Amino acid sequence: MSRDLLIELGTEELPPKALPTLSAALTEEFVRQLDEAGLQHGEVESFAAPRRLAVLVRDLDEKQADRDIERQGPAVQAAFDAEGNPTKAAQGFAASLGLTVDQLDRQDTGKGERLIARITEEGKATTELVPAFFAQAIQKLPIPKRMRWGSRKVQFVRPAHWLVALFGDEVVPFELLDLQSGRTSYGHRFHAPGAIELSQAGEYAGRLENEGHVIADFDRRKAMIEEQTITAGKQAGGTARINPDLLDEVTALVEWPVALTGGFDEDFLRVPQEALISAMEEHQKYFSVLDADGKLMPKFITISNIESKDPAQVIAGNEKVIRPRLADAAFFYDNDCKKTLAQHAEGLAQVVFQQQLGTVADKCQRIGALAAVIAEQTGGDSAHARLAGELSKADLNSEMVYEFDTMQGIMGYYLAQREGQPEDVAEALYEQYLPRFAGDKLPQSKTGMAVSLADKIDTLVGIFGIGQKPSGTKDPYALRRATLGVLRIIIENQLELDLRDLLDQAATQLGDRIDAAQVDEAFDFIKGRYRAMYQEQGIATPVILSVLAIEDACRKPLDFDRRVKAVAAFQQREEAQALAAANKRVSNILAKLEQAPPEEIDGALLEDEAEQELTNLVVAAYEQSEPLLEQGDYQAVLELLAELRAPVDAFFESVMVMAEDPAVRDNRLALLSFLRDLFLNVADISLLQE
Repeated sequence: MSRDLLIELGTEELPPKALPTLSAALTEEFVRQLDEAGLQHGEVESFAAPRRLAVLVRDLDEKQADRDIERQGPAVQAAFDAEGNPTKAAQGFAASLGLTVDQLDRQDTGKGERLIARITEEGKATTELVPAFFAQAIQKLPIPKRMRWGSRKVQFVRPAHWLVALFGDEVVPFELLDLQSGRTSYGHRFHAPGAIELSQAGEYAGRLENEGHVIADFDRRKAMIEEQTITAGKQAGGTARINPDLLDEVTALVEWPVALTGGFDEDFLRVPQEALISAMEEHQKYFSVLDADGKLMPKFITISNIESKDPAQVIAGNEKVIRPRLADAAFFYDNDCKKTLAQHAEGLAQVVFQQQLGTVADKCQRIGALAAVIAEQTGGDSAHARLAGELSKADLNSEMVYEFDTMQGIMGYYLAQREGQPEDVAEALYEQYLPRFAGDKLPQSKTGMAVSLADKIDTLVGIFGIGQKPSGTKDPYALRRATLGVLRIIIENQLELDLRDLLDQAATQLGDRIDAAQVDEAFDFIKGRYRAMYQEQGIATPVILSVLAIEDACRKPLDFDRRVKAVAAFQQREEAQALAAANKRVSNILAKLEQAPPEEIDGALLEDEAEQELTNLVVAAYEQSEPLLEQGDYQAVLELLAELRAPVDAFFESVMVMAEDPAVRDNRLALLSFLRDLFLNVADISLLQE
């Protein structure tokens, strides 16, 4: 037999940003315990609204099935005395299970014979188990700080007011957070504040919606808000800008969503739209409206928690509230426009970037110098890159960024445009922070690429240079993210840059502020990011390791990328494993030598037909692969070398490498060395061996 189980905890308004996490954690832990107890059930539904968390488990077993279990007792040697009478250890073990000693069995456990009790444990009723399961799920919720309320000693994230626990039509009686469970829920705080007496667990969502003006299902409420917002945006003549995080937060703030459209003075549109959008989203939880060109319109969409009889009054109230927010943004912007970027930058000499690495002004000078070098190597404008680097942090000293930290870089872009700086300089001030997160867009201008790379490389070398490298989960300067950003910018923008050389140049600029020896460690850190990046792309680890083994490949990310993709394609060929094994064999032979083999192959010492043929093919492969290597066409090189499989196999089948004649032996070792070097021009193929 099975029934639906509903448990709902009613509270004061829960923290909106934490609501989805709390709901998911509650359901996961509660269901985990049901599953561990062996209780079969159907679909599980989670409900999360501002004033409630609930779980509905469909078709839950009414009791656990009986279980046959074995309990291991004392060793037989300790269970009986010399006369064969049961000891207290045996009697106590049996009594603890409601048995007598003669009802116990014996079993060889591999470590001696022990007493074994085989019993049938009767399953418990679900109503007996659920209270403890739910209490534990509540206790385990990820709540950083719990609170008390009134004179109660219990603690929770917010004051709790009611508790519903229904198994079918039966109340599951228990106490939690000083609340006694029952069948009484409550509707919307304003539309339907009265009690709702639930008859059955399964009617929960429908009764709350129809009688209580509450959409309890978080995902359904979220979909309704998104749909209403999109419609409102179209009716306003544009497109609603829906920030996913804001959508989640708004969903957690309302029980009965109603989208309303308001407006603001067009004069505010002279302010950078990012600042206006930030003010509306962060402070008022409004959705903004954009026109067909992506420009902000003087409209906003707010999600009301009530269905007002006079929505115009609600809209007017929201318009009144947003006006001072936008006026503040306009005030900050106007003040910032009274200064040039260079004037804003003057104050950075008093702002410490890092105690040992100097001020932000010092960092800007280093960024400018390194960006100029990068721009020159990538075909950009080195003078513009230097200027953009020197001005890169100027907007950190602006009032706008002080009030809206999300405006860093963006404010610099607008100020640069306003004072007539070259367009690529303005773009670079924005692009310097890209990519901000995994999968984010990359800088598109050559100047922006140069400044972004210079900024990240300077930080990487500086922080490693003072011995504050990331450890475990600690990465206060986000060096892992910055390094992945560097690799992505170089690879995806096809930049022929030597990253190791740029690290050394950054270290030179930092001078005696750092321990230059730590640059090697920073480079090793970059190698680790190569591995993480390509593993995330699904590239097999042996493929990545085979390229990491080539030091020169690690210096140039674009070259590294070409090699990895070539080796990944080569690994799929049927010749790959045989050649990997041969390379491994060659590597082992050469590693045992006390001195390097000759640098040339003497044709007069070639005795066997197989070694003659392999020598001819190796020499030919060197000639054919040289132009391909210069072009970076590593896939073509490996396709060429794949043809060596048969002659390599034939060589090892018929030729004794370690011949008695030292001259012949050294000649054959020279051939193997040439063969291995051919593959090492791309990667250490021996590491592909399974």
